[in-house]
Amino acid sequence: MRVELGPRGYDINLGAGFLDSLVSTAPSLAKASSAFILCDEKVERAGLVVKAGLEKAGLRAGIFLLPSGEGQKCLESASRLYDQLAQFHADRKTVVIPVGGGVTGDLGGFAAATFNRGIPLFMVPTTLLAMVDSSVGGKTGINHPMGKNLIGAFHQPAGVAIDMEVLSTLGEREYRSGLAEVVKYGMILDAPFFEFLETAAPALLQRKPLELARVIRRSCELKALVVSQDEREETGLRAILNLGHTFAHAFETVLGYGAWLHGEAVASGMVCATRLAFLRGLIEEKYLLRAVSLLKALQLPVDPPSASAEKLLAVMRSDKKSVQGRLRLILPVKPGEAALFDCVSEAEVRKVLAPDP
Repeated sequence: MRVELGPRGYDINLGAGFLDSLVSTAPSLAKASSAFILCDEKVERAGLVVKAGLEKAGLRAGIFLLPSGEGQKCLESASRLYDQLAQFHADRKTVVIPVGGGVTGDLGGFAAATFNRGIPLFMVPTTLLAMVDSSVGGKTGINHPMGKNLIGAFHQPAGVAIDMEVLSTLGEREYRSGLAEVVKYGMILDAPFFEFLETAAPALLQRKPLELARVIRRSCELKALVVSQDEREETGLRAILNLGHTFAHAFETVLGYGAWLHGEAVASGMVCATRLAFLRGLIEEKYLLRAVSLLKALQLPVDPPSASAEKLLAVMRSDKKSVQGRLRLILPVKPGEAALFDCVSEAEVRKVLAPDP
């Protein structure tokens, strides 16, 4: 698979058991002067395998272990990473290689975008969510007390290596969290894919290799297609990838980062957005019920959290898509299609934030 961005385009390699030979599968790494691995402590073993493989290929390699959790996506962690890069004597040809989930990738990507005014980045996602979403597209960022991902930059990687073997170590809750982003692609871009997910839900929960490989590949293909056409959200096309995310980021901020996993918040947020679309008459109730049923089948939350609607709205007003505090939301308009809507009223949002009695 390839993300077509002219001379800045890059490949997404999907396979199993190749973390020890990244240089042979990703020629872009051979151009690096050295490699610095940022690794989630949960997947330290994978990080060490990557490091050993790079050193065997002749690259000087360093590694920095990062504690797990959304709380690590902060300025303090970025500062510690800058310290490590400086002590490593990283130069402009040093490649930063995040090995981990979305937090590791976002933090590592942000550091790569800003250290020495930008150095190469190569993504090695180890969670399903990172494989199908955050590792592709060049969005990097860290959180701020006022909101999620408020500080960040666009910085495309030189490549992405997805090794499905590492998913065997992923906990059930984190695995299911990644399935929320998979459902999103079906809802916004590919109705037949959504139908496939409805039938494949039991197999996906059992992590059947064939079905899992199919959903990872299709998700990456769809993400790559959107990024190739609207890299920096200038035409509005890429914005549809944020279905459910305005709600989700508010849930995560108000509940406290880590109370809900990102995919859990996205699942609930997508239901809120789909309910709002139904209330507006954009979709039939049947489609709303199908979306809820699929997310339930994947054992994901479908109700909003018990949190103050006013606190949630305060965070939503600061969303990057908002204009002068006016809410703008991605809403489904039919299976496989979504659109950006301006001036969504707060009264509408309050209705969908109230869980069903």
